[in-house]
Amino acid sequence: MSSFKRNVYLKTVPIPQAVETVRGALDRESLVRTQRVASHEAAGRVTAEAVYARFSSPTFHSAAMDGFAVRADDTFAAREDAAVTLQVQTARTGGPLQAGHAVAVNTGHPLPEGADAVIMIENVVAALPDSTAPQSISIEAPAFPWQHVRRIGEDIVATELLFPQGHTLTAYDVGTLLSGGIWEVRVYERIRVRIIPTGDEVLDFTARPEPGPGQVIESNSQVLATLARGLGCEVERVAPVPDVPEVIRQAVTASLDDNVHLTVICAGSSAGSKDYTRATIAALGEVLVHGIAAMPGKPSLLGLCKGRLVAGAPGYPVSSVICFEELLAPLIAWLGRGEAPRRESVTVEMTRKVPSKLGVEEFLRLSVGRVGYKYMATPLGRGAGCITTLSRAQAVTRIPANAEGLEQGQSVPAELMVSRTALERTLVCVGSHDNTLDALADELMGLDTPCRLASSHVGSMGGIMAVKNGSCHMAGVHLFDPDSGDYNMPFIRKYLPETPAVLINLAIRHQGFIVPAGNPHNIRGIEDVARQGLRFINRQRGAGTRILFDWHLKQCGLQSDAIRGYGKEEYTHMAVAANVLTGSADCGLGIRAAAKALGLDFVPLARERYDLLIPEQFMEDPRVMAVMQLLGSPAFLARIEALGGYETTLTGQVMQAGTALGEHGR
Repeated sequence: MSSFKRNVYLKTVPIPQAVETVRGALDRESLVRTQRVASHEAAGRVTAEAVYARFSSPTFHSAAMDGFAVRADDTFAAREDAAVTLQVQTARTGGPLQAGHAVAVNTGHPLPEGADAVIMIENVVAALPDSTAPQSISIEAPAFPWQHVRRIGEDIVATELLFPQGHTLTAYDVGTLLSGGIWEVRVYERIRVRIIPTGDEVLDFTARPEPGPGQVIESNSQVLATLARGLGCEVERVAPVPDVPEVIRQAVTASLDDNVHLTVICAGSSAGSKDYTRATIAALGEVLVHGIAAMPGKPSLLGLCKGRLVAGAPGYPVSSVICFEELLAPLIAWLGRGEAPRRESVTVEMTRKVPSKLGVEEFLRLSVGRVGYKYMATPLGRGAGCITTLSRAQAVTRIPANAEGLEQGQSVPAELMVSRTALERTLVCVGSHDNTLDALADELMGLDTPCRLASSHVGSMGGIMAVKNGSCHMAGVHLFDPDSGDYNMPFIRKYLPETPAVLINLAIRHQGFIVPAGNPHNIRGIEDVARQGLRFINRQRGAGTRILFDWHLKQCGLQSDAIRGYGKEEYTHMAVAANVLTGSADCGLGIRAAAKALGLDFVPLARERYDLLIPEQFMEDPRVMAVMQLLGSPAFLARIEALGGYETTLTGQVMQAGTALGEHGR
């Protein structure tokens, strides 16, 4: 029986306090040493002492243009109607420039003694135009002293300060160092980081494993390693260590013995019975911080062992990134005397309300794009374990600890995770999920002028409301109206009576029951799901698929409580299919393409129109025009049909009230 007990969070601290606590405990001067490196390899390094020039640049008066070096006072009388003629002094003549003479020079050539100006070749009239070596030249404009001349020390003067200590050297600085005669420069050593993944359930990605139940592929170490390298660190990652206290302690001890500045233990910092990070740090040194007032990232842990920094990064990916970006990145920058990275900030408008917990600063990932004159932000999933919220986000905003959340329409600052230029190329699509959107996103990025599709899956009704609120360029909708037998148009008339919009068909798709391969329960319709008490996985409220399912329930005379799992919701067709694949559900309603993608069987229930609802004001937007062009492309239509369960007979056409599905329509 292990002697390790569950960790208890007695008190969480704000992020700035956590960073200051660690800074106060570390002896930076003795921990991070200096070294001399070759100047041509010094980009990205931080100077440890002032750097002074050894040479001037240039070291001589030199020509800044191709032409003739002259004495300026020999040219003062030159006019358009009174040209001045100068004799050409050849290189063979040598010696100082004689009065009334000129010497041919090229850019960069040293000026002959006595010369103090250069006349550009374009402003010279040769006395013998056909000669390549004229004996004299004529000029019709005077030259002023030091015209077109780079004077000694114009750029760098010997002994002047080039860079102070604490300066991060750039590629341009390398050129300055070499021009000033500096062959080596003293800098602070790179911060050395070792990352130790832990956990019995984690599989080493280097072995290219196939995870079984309860197993996960270890990836956090590579996310953190890449972030650390982006800060100029030297990073090493060891193979995953099992949840054995002695083994974890040995791995950390080895890191400390190797003089690593920062050791990061991945996972094991929370309050589970197998979370040994706190006990490991306490056994080897001192726990400085355990628990920050932030979400995600609360279990973050910081300690001091043998004068070196040891961190416990939470196991959930988003929490792990928060730990690194908010705690470790500032500490790494401080240790290495560099600047902590800062993202560009923009003001965004929230597309929907987001509640939050008081007393905790929350980091919320956002899908952002410019819609009209505003940057519109739609919250992404808030689960700390959802790494795709990191890769899909264009920005992140902070909900203050004293706020209960954000309101729809509220303007808030957001830190960009992409360039502002990328936002200008982002097409915002909000509404129902469909696999054709993934194909569309890929095709848009393959255009000569790439366009990024940022799609948020909030259901068809959510998409209509997004159009109404002006928070998207288009919405994916597939709402069936039982009274008229029509799709989408009745809802548009009801909810968007004053919003001019165009309805464009993306595809006709097949909806039905996604079931395990072989259809072991022999499902043929809703009655079979209800009669057998099968575990059903539903779509969220407002989703067109759920509305369709409810209508069929009514047609069969069934109530929702007759369906086991009716209240269990997912937001995408692929998530429904994944539940069936893993055995979490026996069936779910979704599109054929999702079943085909995961090798599942499909029981058809209905054909429906999946349309794109586009405000008229955006029909001439280049991003929307790119979509329309693709919808007319035979190659893209073939790609849609290859997904399975789609028909493209209406694709790209403007839909009107009562537009039929085709000969097999309802």
